Amino acid sequence: MPIFDHFDFLAPHYDGLIQPKEPVELLKFADLPAAGALLDAGGGTGRVAQYLRGKADLVVVADLSRKMLAEARRKDGLCLVCSPSEKLPFPEATFARIIMVDAFHHVIDQQRTADELWRMLQSGGRLVIEEPDIRDFSVKLAALGEKLALMRSRLISPPRIAKLFNYPDAHIRVETQGYTAWVIVDKTNRKNSDSGERL
Repeated sequence: MPIFDHFDFLAPHYDGLIQPKEPVELLKFADLPAAGALLDAGGGTGRVAQYLRGKADLVVVADLSRKMLAEARRKDGLCLVCSPSEKLPFPEATFARIIMVDAFHHVIDQQRTADELWRMLQSGGRLVIEEPDIRDFSVKLAALGEKLALMRSRLISPPRIAKLFNYPDAHIRVETQGYTAWVIVDKTNRKNSDSGERL
């Protein structure tokens, strides 16, 4: 019996359920606009990526759900790739910027996803993971709802996400606002990196 795919089911209604809006905080934390290519990992319907067109030389949306990507195809100017986040079809150091918005808790293997995103990030590049902050009570309730709906979800705290990027040339900080957290990871040159405090 095939496994029910929540995102294939939700794809035609997703932008209606979660109204797209310009990601002002994300733009700031990702330090956009920037030269080079940008990856929106787990970018689904392109509801965030559509606001990033023109803010990088190329905007790529990667997602496992073909039906979500079919919705993204309606938005011009996006390059679409169907792939799991644990094994993306790009060479090392492809992207100057990588974002992952409200998707990290849905991946199958969070450490492998972190490793893969790090592999594709250029030296001097920046990665931003935006997630609901599980330390907030309302997010705990939402996470319980996803569990009851049998969604593949595993929310972890922002400091735990940060620890997945325990690389010598990673400089990491966490920003929070309300029930949202951003884990911001810069890939510095090892010889130029400082010994910044780890989370």
